[in-house]
Amino acid sequence: MTQAPPYAPMDCARYSELELAIVRRRALRLRWVGRAITHLEVVYPEDLRTRRHAEFLLLRDQLNRRRFVRLDRIVEFSELERR
Repeated sequence: MTQAPPYAPMDCARYSELELAIVRRRALRLRWVGRAITHLEVVYPEDLRTRRHAEFLLLRDQLNRRRFVRLDRIVEFSELERR
C-alpha cells in the first residue's frame, strides 16, 4: 500500500471561495483526482475539516452520500447559479 503524497495547502483565496459556497449553501461543479481517476461532479459542500495533517472538503454528492475530498486533490471548482 502506498502512502499519499505530502499535503500541499490550497491557496487562501480558493479556500475562502469554498467557505463562501458552504455558507451560501451553493452547489459546486467540482473536478478532483482520486485513485488515478479524474472525477467531475455537481456536489453540495458542507464543511471544511482538518485531519491527518491535511485539509478536506466534506460534501454530499447527488446521491446524497457524504464524502471527503482532500483539498490538494481538487483541480478546479465553480459555484453554480441558483435557479
